[in-house]
Amino acid sequence: MKCAIVGCGVISRTHAAGFQQIPGAELAVCCDLIPERAQAVAQEYNIPAVTTDYKTILNDPEISAISVCTDHASHADIVCDALNAGKHVICEKVPGRTPEDLARMVATAKAHPELVASGIFQHRFAPGNIVLRDLIREHRFGKLLTVNLNFCCLRTDEYYQKDAWRGTVAGEGGGVLINQAIHFLDQLRFLFGDVKNVSARCANLTHQGVIETEDTAAFTAEFANGLFVTANATNSAFARWRSALTITGTEVQIEFINEKLSFLDGKDPENTADIRNRLEAVDHDGKIIGKNYYGTGHTAQLADFIAAITEKRAPEVPLADAANSAALVHAVYAAGLSGKWEPVTNYL
Repeated sequence: MKCAIVGCGVISRTHAAGFQQIPGAELAVCCDLIPERAQAVAQEYNIPAVTTDYKTILNDPEISAISVCTDHASHADIVCDALNAGKHVICEKVPGRTPEDLARMVATAKAHPELVASGIFQHRFAPGNIVLRDLIREHRFGKLLTVNLNFCCLRTDEYYQKDAWRGTVAGEGGGVLINQAIHFLDQLRFLFGDVKNVSARCANLTHQGVIETEDTAAFTAEFANGLFVTANATNSAFARWRSALTITGTEVQIEFINEKLSFLDGKDPENTADIRNRLEAVDHDGKIIGKNYYGTGHTAQLADFIAAITEKRAPEVPLADAANSAALVHAVYAAGLSGKWEPVTNYL
């Protein structure tokens, strides 16, 4: 199956290396508006063709699948154009920069049920997250009482000034929530289901005069199952990358730091020991392609994407499901502006 990558920035190399590990997938072309960037990726990964116009890929009948790795603002146009051209598509986060982008992308995907459309949320494929979700579904923690997510990383003024689209409403659509913390907001949905409403505050605390968007946010989310979750995120912290998820139930309290078990205490010793054994048996030694905090899930998700095409089934992360995680971000922004509880759109 011949595949293409559109957008040859940093994340494209993770996609290229991932595709090369998937039997039956062949990277035939890569595209970027800057020819030198496309040529560099092509040379590094032995991709035979390059182009600066993604529409030449859409007009190539030999290309079956496209991986979209461009800036946020271009995702909707490229994804919709690709689907309308009969191509299977997987899109990097965030699927849509605005609610309007999301609605258009999901509607286009639904209009082409014969095609596979997926959104990248690779942490769903992390073994630890899968085991944790299984434990939650087995009610091993008792009745869930509280959940808290704390995320922090560092993005400097220089980081934002490097690319003109970063930190802008028109180019990025937001700040820390839409770019860095979104992986862990998706983790919340993966573990606990969809969100109904949010109440939030967002602020630019350390990047005044540099970005238009938030570098710090805090919110409370009411999930469809009645669970309340609190979350906060900042990219102004000295910590380079740290996520902390604390789950408290009537039977067990557990904490995950960077998606690994860091604390566990429970009422029943046998239940607690079994939980610990299952989580500590998780293999965290998979190959990481790209930055360490990308995790190991990209290749697994790309493999699922290719398998879904071959097997004519839905992918593990359909585009509409990925859109729901972006919709959570957009609802937090709306709540931060209104000062009220805001509903979260469900695209499924």
